[in-house]
Amino acid sequence: MPAPKHPFRLNVGFIVAEQIGYSREFPVEFPELHLQDLELKDVTGSINITRTAQGLLTQVSLHATTTAECMRCLDPVVLDLSPEFTELYAFNKNSVTDSGLILPDTGQIDLGPLVREYMFLEIPIKPLCKPDCKGLCPVCGENQNDHECHHEEEFVDPRLSVLRNLLDSDQEE
Repeated sequence: MPAPKHPFRLNVGFIVAEQIGYSREFPVEFPELHLQDLELKDVTGSINITRTAQGLLTQVSLHATTTAECMRCLDPVVLDLSPEFTELYAFNKNSVTDSGLILPDTGQIDLGPLVREYMFLEIPIKPLCKPDCKGLCPVCGENQNDHECHHEEEFVDPRLSVLRNLLDSDQEE
């Protein structure tokens, strides 16, 4: 079954009419999901919405996997993402929090943009395939995790390259 176009759009209008403290849980389970430029697999978790005096308190706990590129060797890496966040959809402007979320008149909220942001925050800045990844050879570009290169690497400080040229010219004579 393909994922719906707006998988995190929820009709919560009925919760507004309930008493303060009423809570409803929405289970989440998608084998594959696309949130704009983010591809997720095995998305599971729950969304718990509670009626408060100020608005609807939304507590989200999810787990998913996504694929990234190892920053050292460029091999694909499967990352586990487990964001948990809480946001308030306020009934009016007086109750708005820093996130600025207000419950729409339609009674439907779309958590998709929030889920996408929190998933991106879970992705490491420098993903690695393994902690001791050796990366690519700076000379030939081969993956050093697969085989070891035996290039002679000679570091010459660019400030001393003039002296190196003098030594080379002396040896030629």
